[in-house]
Amino acid sequence: MVKIRLRRMGQKKAPFYRIVVADSRSPRDGRFIEELGYYDPTRDPSVYKIDAESAKKWLANGAQPTAEVAKLLKIAGITE
Repeated sequence: MVKIRLRRMGQKKAPFYRIVVADSRSPRDGRFIEELGYYDPTRDPSVYKIDAESAKKWLANGAQPTAEVAKLLKIAGITE
């Protein structure tokens, strides 16, 4: 199963996430298929950027977003 999820980057106590498409069996920060964007929760307000074309393509092909990514996709206007 393919999932759209967050990949943690950044330093200790300063998280920065990349939004990636990955196989559900691969580790959180391991191999991924494609990078769709990023999310920075440390800024106020938090910053995110998502490639809408790629995200829609992966959702149409059956990729399942995690809860946090689904929230970001809804905020970005990619899903309802």
